[in-house]
Amino acid sequence: MGKVVLVTGVARPLGGRFVRRVQRDPDVERVIGVDAVAPAHQLGAAEFVRADIRQPAIARVLAEYGVDTVVHLDVTGRPLGSGGRTAVKETNVIGTMQLLGACQKSPTIRRLVVKSSTSVYGSAPRDPAVFTETTPAKSLPSGGFAKDTVEVEGYVRGFARRRPDVAVCVLRFANILGPEADSSLAEYFSLPVLPTVFGYDPRLQFVHEDDVLEVLRIASREPRRATLNSGTFNIAGDGVLTLSQCSRRLGRPTVPVLLPAVTWVGTALRTVGVTDFSPEQIRLLTHGRVVSTVQMRETLGFEPAYTTAETFADFARSRGPGLLPPEALAGAVDRVAAWPPLGGATDPGPKTTHSAGHHAG
Repeated sequence: MGKVVLVTGVARPLGGRFVRRVQRDPDVERVIGVDAVAPAHQLGAAEFVRADIRQPAIARVLAEYGVDTVVHLDVTGRPLGSGGRTAVKETNVIGTMQLLGACQKSPTIRRLVVKSSTSVYGSAPRDPAVFTETTPAKSLPSGGFAKDTVEVEGYVRGFARRRPDVAVCVLRFANILGPEADSSLAEYFSLPVLPTVFGYDPRLQFVHEDDVLEVLRIASREPRRATLNSGTFNIAGDGVLTLSQCSRRLGRPTVPVLLPAVTWVGTALRTVGVTDFSPEQIRLLTHGRVVSTVQMRETLGFEPAYTTAETFADFARSRGPGLLPPEALAGAVDRVAAWPPLGGATDPGPKTTHSAGHHAG
């Protein structure tokens, strides 16, 4: 690991936890935490610099501290404090441009780690069953955080071409969950009743926040023998869960909504405080998204401690019981599923499952 590590986005819980974690590495001499607002949590022995990465001043911070490793965590879907979507987009896109511009001019930078998202693949009806890092998106995200991540990755690729001497690692995280999860999907799963898209049961993947911290640590140090930690990697826990399985495990009933009314549901959710229930979020809850983690294991050499199901179970425990006890809800759903289909046929045949595409899993 580099001797001087600069971390952006440290006012958020994940950034704060990573800063505290990375200080324990024996090779790290100094950790600089950067954010536009002062964090409410402790940063340990790290030095906090109040700086807005959208401003050119970030170049002075890199130069003053002789930073050699930058871990860019300030790419996010949610505003911090009173900022709205515009401020989030500016920090994601313009902030990344400024930060990369500063890195490009810095003679001391040796390693750059960027937190990205599997949302760069979008969610579309004809998507492949599993995305690899090289699969092009069928339909590029048209807005929200997903579009920001596509733009951010474009700038990072440009930087990597201009500074081939810098090891660049882009981590595309599946939906991050855990007891401290701070995301629009965590907010959605915390609702007493979950609106779903009628006729669809999307497959979802999750990654535990503890695994996020560990893979960021692996990415920000010298690679272990027989591993490579520059390049682009999908990061997700093993296995998938369908949305219906998630709702049962939470003990929260679902309300299926016809697709035309879903945008209205998004508006309604925003009014009760679910901030980024964007069209992209709705597409995820319609078509789902599953990524391959072969490169994560074989090249990066990272094995997550939590599977998708274990991650979700840990998140569910932290959220407390839903309206219905999970056992009662699961029993009722299983009983309904066991009923013979209308018309007395015993085999629903391929057409029924195909109506929801491959998204039922």
